[in-house]
Amino acid sequence: MNIDVTSYDSLERIADLVRQQHNSLDTTLLSPVDGFQTRTVTLETLMREVTECLAESFRHRPAQDFPMLYFACGKARVGSTALSNLFGMTGMPSYYQPLKAMLRDSLVGKALTPWIVPSAADEPNIFSKETIGPYVLAESLFNPLKLLIEAGYPRHRLHLIALDREPASALASWLEKLISRAPESTLLAHYVVAALSAVRVAGYARQQGVPVTHYVYEVSKEAVSSVRVLFDRLGISGSFTENAVTSWREPGQEQANNARVIFPSEAAIYKVPNLHTSDSAYRYQRRVTTSLSQAQLDVLERCGVNDAYRASVAACVRDLDLNAATSAHLFGEWLATAA
Repeated sequence: MNIDVTSYDSLERIADLVRQQHNSLDTTLLSPVDGFQTRTVTLETLMREVTECLAESFRHRPAQDFPMLYFACGKARVGSTALSNLFGMTGMPSYYQPLKAMLRDSLVGKALTPWIVPSAADEPNIFSKETIGPYVLAESLFNPLKLLIEAGYPRHRLHLIALDREPASALASWLEKLISRAPESTLLAHYVVAALSAVRVAGYARQQGVPVTHYVYEVSKEAVSSVRVLFDRLGISGSFTENAVTSWREPGQEQANNARVIFPSEAAIYKVPNLHTSDSAYRYQRRVTTSLSQAQLDVLERCGVNDAYRASVAACVRDLDLNAATSAHLFGEWLATAA
């Protein structure tokens, strides 16, 4: 798919296709990208290859052997890594984008290694996070939940945590943290596609009968109370501890004490310096957005990214049963325009 990422009109057309879930997105040839993609290939082919690899490890397992998977997914740079640290601090195995790692191997024609999920007898509950974007169109369009379901993960053992973050803040994070890996115009285009693709994942979950909880990054302004409500909603209130939110290091430790986050093996090009902030607790990190141009901000509105966030805010308020005062504190002016 050839996108003129310097053209805002072209980007609006692509955004329309994503919102429509147009099947051309699955079947159009995607061109190689230096360092990240060596094959000319369709998204449909990449998804099939990853699905078939996953199915090899899923197909001979009875449904009761699959652990309950709390599956967090959203566009990149929405606080998902901090959330995976938080779940790991509860003692739950917490997986760092194992499916996107498989997709990335497929992009360069590397032999795929399946994600081996533990037995429910050993680990009744697990957490995994997947982010959409940022470097190539395939990872900005892919649906990781679809990979799991079509490979045979039982639907009743899944709960989607749909992640989002205030659009300008997330875009500013992409442009600040990832500019060493892709041009600004490419990052803007892929950001729009990824933000809208995340909406498709939540819609797919509902179509498949998978429970969905919307969890927007801004609720971490009230970290302890928001996480407590999230765990209640997920049915794992027994796993909640305040220390898992507030105390990631023992006194005198320089690094967080968290051995339960499980990282995939990835190529060196994905190791971006200072990509993740080292922190001692789960907390809100404000992102300055003054570096964004008015033209970039206008794209977020015209392409529907802001509308998608407004819908996420409304769904998060509903799913977490936030009262009016708390909602106003967390979301401010976005609340008045939320769908």
